[in-house]
Amino acid sequence: MTEIDTSVPHSARIWNYWLGGKDNYPVDEAAGDAYTAVFPGIVTIARSSRAFLGRSIRYLVEEAGVRQFLDVGTGLPTVDNTHEVAQRFAPESKIVYVDNDPLVLAHARALLTSTPEGATAYEDLTLYEPEKVLQAASRTLDLTRPTALILSGILGHVTDYDLARDLVRRLMAGLPSGSHLCVNDGSRGTDPDYEQAQDAYNETGAVPYLLRPVDKIEAFFEGLDLVDPGVVSVPLWRPDGDATPAPIGQHGGVGRKA
Repeated sequence: MTEIDTSVPHSARIWNYWLGGKDNYPVDEAAGDAYTAVFPGIVTIARSSRAFLGRSIRYLVEEAGVRQFLDVGTGLPTVDNTHEVAQRFAPESKIVYVDNDPLVLAHARALLTSTPEGATAYEDLTLYEPEKVLQAASRTLDLTRPTALILSGILGHVTDYDLARDLVRRLMAGLPSGSHLCVNDGSRGTDPDYEQAQDAYNETGAVPYLLRPVDKIEAFFEGLDLVDPGVVSVPLWRPDGDATPAPIGQHGGVGRKA
């Protein structure tokens, strides 16, 4: 297995730190603190993204009737992981996590828990191998039945936009009618401070994460039927309670394959 380098900060571990997780190192905390010193709102973005994931999975289970989930680029386990939310509302749900990060692999055991009625599996693959991902997922999931593809905060790491769209198309092509796509990613056009902080982070030589205009995030859903309210700032996607939350530079949505 690849060695885990604890001498340089790592985006998945920084994200874990912002979410309040424990799977990070002092170098990640220092990088995370440096980022929040420039843009304190990043913690809100991280936690709002996680909350959107929870609400969208609940929608998929309770309203769309989905019982199978393929979560690609899952990152480190924290709270309310995909399988925990899905199986809370439908214990028979089956989930396949896909990531190729050695630290995530080291924590796979934390992910590989399931209700007795359902199933949870982990595949050591990348988003850049969509056909292999689908083949591996078919060991746990019945890909003749509706499946939800979860791409949470991962497409911004694919710097070639045309390639990112192609990867989404190829993954969705392997899923049947009634399947859903759930995407949320950092966006441009809402929060200039976030854009400035992220652009500066990308220039440090770290693995880049690109914020994209909302119309480019919407285009990931081409050919799918968007679930109301469409692609919106994540706090505005079917929020809990009566209050109208403030928009942030993170957009997401859910689309259904006809």
